[in-house]
Amino acid sequence: QVQLVESGGGLVQPGGSLRLSCAASGFTLDYYAIGWFRQAPGKGREAVSCITSSYGITYYADSVKGRFTISRDNAKNTVYLQMNSLKPEDTAVYYCATVASPTCSGYGRGGRYWGQGTQVTVSS
Repeated sequence: QVQLVESGGGLVQPGGSLRLSCAASGFTLDYYAIGWFRQAPGKGREAVSCITSSYGITYYADSVKGRFTISRDNAKNTVYLQMNSLKPEDTAVYYCATVASPTCSGYGRGGRYWGQGTQVTVSS
């Protein structure tokens, strides 16, 4: 069964850090670009970051650039999102998904496989 499972969300104070994981099962992540997305209550989905299948080239939304880092460990079939200097406006459900293009082109649309999401809440 093909699955993406996110983990690592939680409650953190402003300025804190979290590391999200996106673990794949039933298929190999190597051949896919992987994106992270988020959706806050009452808002549309936002594409946060993407990492290409080859060379691990990374892309970030302006809202998270310099604070978030995406990485992948193909041996573990897992992609990570390190989130530092968190702000209340980062509060959202975070999803990972495969991206149709291996170069992250058009990654905002997501792709075929999506995880179930993990809640991140930034609050004092």
